[in-house]
Amino acid sequence: MDFKNAAELLALCEKEKCPISEIMKRRECDLAETTNEELEARMRKALAIMRKSSTDPLTAPRRSVGGLLGGEARLVERHRQEGKSVCGNALSRAIAYAMGVLEVNSSMGLIVAAPTAGSSGVVPGVFLALQEEHGLSDEALLAALYNSSAVGFLAMRNATVAGAVGGCQAEVGVASAMAASGAVELMGGAPAQCLDAASTALMNLLGLVCDPVGGLVEYPCQYRNAIGAANAFTAAELALSGVKQLIPFDEMLAAMYQVGRRMSPELKETAMGGCAATPSGCAACEGCG
Repeated sequence: MDFKNAAELLALCEKEKCPISEIMKRRECDLAETTNEELEARMRKALAIMRKSSTDPLTAPRRSVGGLLGGEARLVERHRQEGKSVCGNALSRAIAYAMGVLEVNSSMGLIVAAPTAGSSGVVPGVFLALQEEHGLSDEALLAALYNSSAVGFLAMRNATVAGAVGGCQAEVGVASAMAASGAVELMGGAPAQCLDAASTALMNLLGLVCDPVGGLVEYPCQYRNAIGAANAFTAAELALSGVKQLIPFDEMLAAMYQVGRRMSPELKETAMGGCAATPSGCAACEGCG
């Protein structure tokens, strides 16, 4: 069940007549020499951590170590509950959840890196919002997590998920691609549609720089997790509507990697460019400790 790229993954899905999640589950059982029960227990634990880190800040905000975050997720959720959301319930929930995870991460709480700590809010934000909006089971979410894991694996194997190597396109961009693919399967889409959505999500954030103010995984990271969730929703909507992606995921991943390698070092997690180099960003660093 092993695969090295998205083309091989799709070929396996076609051959076995099963979704991406099932191929990824079989791969993990085979290569890690673990049982299906052990694998399922680990994934359920990851889901539980994702849910807690997404929802706790909505009622009990957490101040970040650097002092740049704290309470933003609750503000978004309160706005939604007041019936004032511009985005509608599903996306507004996803934004609040995604931002909440970053509050937990930046206050040294427990999160699931998906694929990194700095982009850890996108996947749970999208999946948990869809679950609530459509009344989906935890079993359905577990399948979506296996699906998104396959996309994350491909990114790690064939490109990078490190902001220091590829910029934020490699962190939030890949997280958004993972969420988009999983969301398509969650809503009944085919494997090819999943990877079309992943390609679209990555394309939309191509070239995104990593410029953390004060060198902290706080700002603008939290905001970009919110945008990553919105981007995943858009990419999934396009794919499920039948809109085709011109560039396959393998090619988009290679393009992202090449763009990242060509980025100036100042724009890859050094806090020497972008938002981090603005006058207000530099002034905020005085309170970062």
